[in-house]
Amino acid sequence: MLDLRRLVLLRELSIRGTLAAVAQAMSYSPSAVSQQLSLLEKETGLELLRKSGRGVRLTPQAEVLVAAAGELLDTIERAEAEVAASLTEVRGRVRVAVFQSAALALMPAALRLTAQRYPQVRVEMVQREPETALHETWAREFDMVVAEQYPAHAAAWLPGLDRHELTTDAIRLALPPLDHPIAGGAGDGRPVEALIDARDLPWVMEPRGAASRHFAEQTCRAAGFEPDVRYETADLQAQIRLVETGNAVALMPDLVWTDRDTTCRLVELAGGPRRTVFTAQRLAGLASPAVRAFRSVLEEVAVAT
Repeated sequence: MLDLRRLVLLRELSIRGTLAAVAQAMSYSPSAVSQQLSLLEKETGLELLRKSGRGVRLTPQAEVLVAAAGELLDTIERAEAEVAASLTEVRGRVRVAVFQSAALALMPAALRLTAQRYPQVRVEMVQREPETALHETWAREFDMVVAEQYPAHAAAWLPGLDRHELTTDAIRLALPPLDHPIAGGAGDGRPVEALIDARDLPWVMEPRGAASRHFAEQTCRAAGFEPDVRYETADLQAQIRLVETGNAVALMPDLVWTDRDTTCRLVELAGGPRRTVFTAQRLAGLASPAVRAFRSVLEEVAVAT
């Protein structure tokens, strides 16, 4: 009989690409991972890995086993969820990945309500960029992800993930207060009243590759100019401070202003673009009472925000 733990290691290699990455994710040494995969080859009597440059690649037979391992893990996850659902009390652990503005605006209230209503549910939260978190949830690193999607920049659809929309929020141009010199960005001292008026101002954006960065750059280009991105940071709180102190302007989704006072002046964008915030979890775990309870609480908090 094939060893499930070794099949899982093979699946992890198909997902992560290198023995070193598998070792780090599974808390093994690279040599231990290699040894276990060699034992799996002996069990099957098949060549599963072939050298490719400095790494390895999976054979077609290994891919068959990877698919089978995924099905087995789904079966185990469904069984665990159904056993938990048979209990009279909602309990268990929920591992959730969340991006920064949702962590600040939604998670505090959601965690508080969950603790009040479901004291036997333990929620563990890690901040991750949405693109990474979606993949890691699919790979079973997390039970659920809170992710975002910007207009014309769809988040990846991964097989076996169930998505529910939480909320949408408007995206607006954030400017320093009117009494700050940078606020007269139209070139003749007049206040900025539209995106094009900010064409000569310094900008702060997230690093390249982020969905928000792609959206911001494309929005500026559609308005007729290339933004002067002088500052890059994934920390939206740092972006807000740069705007408030007159060092930059930025495009900000409204969720960042939840429970927060600001001196920023907000200008509407043409077309009223909105960002979508959603949750995703594996279909195999939909019956989990703990995950279902926390997801329901998040939806309640999002409606009230």
